[in-house]
Amino acid sequence: MAAAIVLLALGCGIYVSDVYRAEEAAVACMEHAEVEPTGDRAVFAPEDPVAGLIFYPGGKVEFSAYGPLMAKLAEQNILCVLVKMPLNLAVLDMGAAEGIPEQYPEVERWYLAGHSLGGSMAASYAGKNAETYEGLILLAAYSTGDLTETGLKVCSLYGDRDGVLNLEKYRQYRSNLPADTVEQVLEGGNHAGFGSYGPQEGDGASTLEPGGQLQWTCDRILEFIRE
Repeated sequence: MAAAIVLLALGCGIYVSDVYRAEEAAVACMEHAEVEPTGDRAVFAPEDPVAGLIFYPGGKVEFSAYGPLMAKLAEQNILCVLVKMPLNLAVLDMGAAEGIPEQYPEVERWYLAGHSLGGSMAASYAGKNAETYEGLILLAAYSTGDLTETGLKVCSLYGDRDGVLNLEKYRQYRSNLPADTVEQVLEGGNHAGFGSYGPQEGDGASTLEPGGQLQWTCDRILEFIRE
């Protein structure tokens, strides 16, 4: 029994330590953010924000890998709060967004967003706290909970070369999103292209120019928020 517990603990340790590291350019972007002393959040704050966005990282991906996307959005006056998940798994802290909007009373409209596992966890949290948020943005993710009666606006984005997103489950759970969900597929885009952490196991190869998917994602998010 003791040996089994040791092996399980060892296996879990290997699993959670095998993470996708942020690229150097992404780490550099974090210098433009205000990182909390605990290291649990990074805030990209423009001088005059028109909306706020809280972002949940993908599973086993360093949260700093999403710094470039947050920085791009902040340049367009979106206050972005990038949260760090325990062991890089959003499922371990679905409520990471709790209390954040209240810290910025000057921001009237808030959105939740996330990539992959982070997107699914953001959807679950948004469904239970819909009164706080204007909308939800899913990057290569789906919602296992029914959001059709929440009043949330939803935007769903993924690439047609994504080899990680389970499209069968995506289609299975598509009915959980409102009928007016904004859904767009990026030709040539893949799974890892929503962050800056290099190739991901099982993913398709992107046919886009470097940074092309991030810029497309930023543009689509801005269109959605400004509707």
